[in-house]
Formats: sequence, structure tokens, C-alpha cells
Amino acid sequence: MARRLLQPVMHGRAAWLSCGSRHSAGHTRLVLGIETSCDDTGAAVLDETGRVLGEALHSQKEIHMKWNNSSRSTTASQRKHPASSRGSAQRQWSFFLLLSGGHCILAVARGVSDFLLLGQTIDIAPGDMLDKVARRLSLVKHPECHGMAGGKAIEHLAQNGDRQQYTFRLPMQQYRNCDFSFSGLQSLVNRAIFQKEKEEGIQEGEILSCVKDIAAAVQHVVAAHIIQRTHRAMLFCLKNSILLPKSATLVVSGGVASNQYIRKGLQALAHANGFAFLSPPPRLCTDNGVMIAWNGIERLRAGCGVLYSTDGIRYEPKAPLGIDISKRVEEDSIKVPRLRKIQWSAR
Repeated sequence: MARRLLQPVMHGRAAWLSCGSRHSAGHTRLVLGIETSCDDTGAAVLDETGRVLGEALHSQKEIHMKWNNSSRSTTASQRKHPASSRGSAQRQWSFFLLLSGGHCILAVARGVSDFLLLGQTIDIAPGDMLDKVARRLSLVKHPECHGMAGGKAIEHLAQNGDRQQYTFRLPMQQYRNCDFSFSGLQSLVNRAIFQKEKEEGIQEGEILSCVKDIAAAVQHVVAAHIIQRTHRAMLFCLKNSILLPKSATLVVSGGVASNQYIRKGLQALAHANGFAFLSPPPRLCTDNGVMIAWNGIERLRAGCGVLYSTDGIRYEPKAPLGIDISKRVEEDSIKVPRLRKIQWSAR
């Protein structure tokens, strides 16, 4: 499997080496990035300038779709996402939001290995929640969602749904911090689905007539929760001069950042507060080896974490992400303006 996975990468390297004398293998270092999770394994080879020479992805999407299941994981690869945004457009290190199936993080990236953690999910991640709601709604059986992963099915159906038909309470309103929570929200949605199934006289596993409205309402409350916590983080950083208004950038990455409704809501938030907005192309938001290789390039350039021997290396199941200043955020108790001031749509 490894040979089959890396064959396109090696082909790309061979093509690159033969393309002319201006590229010399003796003067340009190559970086191999390998990203692996419960769902996918990706590999990519980049040169020092960030040019992608070859990449490949082995996905288990079809297996998960067959069994109506998905698996999520949280890894140290949290750091790959801001790096992938740097690879898309050469910007200075700044403020970033990671939205994925495995985790949800708000942090300030001050360097390749220098982070200030502002907040993170205290339970499940947004991608995990959206997938579970999709399974509860049996969207794998919906004729418009054939072959779509859970979160993508929610986004697709929401485009023609009326989110105002259902109102779900925003999580953690009583806490003025930047942490996220999605498990309680999932329980509220599940209760609403159960109630609607009783009203329509159908069994679990059948498709509700109002499934598009539920999808729209769920997508909106997830977006609103993310936007509210991100807004507080932005205000905190500006108030404490952690970020300067003229150079502040909101970077959004991770699989859930591919959702256009959530992405455009965050873009509207950034513009309303004078922040630049940056998000990688959707294909670099999901699992891939390119963002790992780019992180390797950043660390190689900085001379950070380059190992020539593995002797004495200590392995940890979960690597900490920088300095945790989330308590300072909560102590500032910043009130966030109402969401109605941020207007957006996926279109």
C-alpha cells in the first residue's frame, strides 16, 4: 500500500529532477510530509520554495459511507493547519482558528513553534458533531446526498432550508471565554429530531420532511457559536496588544473550514473588525500531506525540531500547543456584540 500511495510522489520528483538544469538536486532540499489519522493517509513531497512536486491520498471515505460511520482523531498535527495557510499565501504569523473533525482551537501563532492558546473545545469538535447529526438524520439515504460525507451533506441540504424554523440555544453563553462546546448542542438537536419523528409518525432511520430546515438551523448555530467565541478572541488580542490592528489576520483552517457558510461568516467577522482573512483552498483544509511537508519546510528554515538522532526522544500521546492563556481571556470577561451585526450568507 505504501508503494502504491507514494508512486505519484516519486513520479512527480522524477519529473521535477529532469525538467532542466535550473533545478539542482544537490542545491535544493526536498521535504516529505506524511499525514495520517483514523480516516486518511496523505503524503507529499515539496521543495524548499514550497512547490508541490507530488502528492497522494489514501482515503477510507467509501468504507465509512458503506457502514454509515466516521472516526475522528485529535493529533499534534494541530500545528500543520496554520502552516498550510502560510503555504497558500506568504503572510506573517498571526491569529488562527482551527476547525476540524478532531479538534477546534483558537490561538495566536507567533512563530513556527510559538503559540498562545486562547481557547479550544471542551468536548467534541464541530466536524464530529455535524457528522453525528447527519447520521442521526440518516442523510446517507437522502437522494441528494449520495456519496457525501456527513458534514458536506448538512451543508448541501442547508442551502435550500429555512433555518428560522428551528432555534437552538447557543452553547456556553454564561462563560465569557473562548472555549467551545458541541456535545450539549448535539443533544438538543437529537431531541428536536426525535420530537419531529413522533409528530410525523416515522421511525428513526427514515427521512424527515423538514430535514433541510433542520440542516440549515444546525449549520447556523454551529457557525454562530464559532463566530461568537472567535470574536471574543479577536477583541481580547486587540485590547491586550497581542495583535496590532494594521497587521491582524484571521487564519481559518481544518476540514470544517471547507463549509462555505461557516467560512463566509468568519470572513464577514474579520472584515467587520479590520482583520485580514486567510483560508487555504478546501483541498488543503482536509487531510493531506502538503500541509505536513510545508510545516517541515518552516521548521527546516527556522532550524527548529530538526533531528539527526532519535536517541533520548520522549514520545507523548498528545503534544501541548504553546502557552495556554485561556484563563486570562476568561478573567477579562469581554462582552461580545450581538451576532446580528454580522451579516452573511453562503451565496
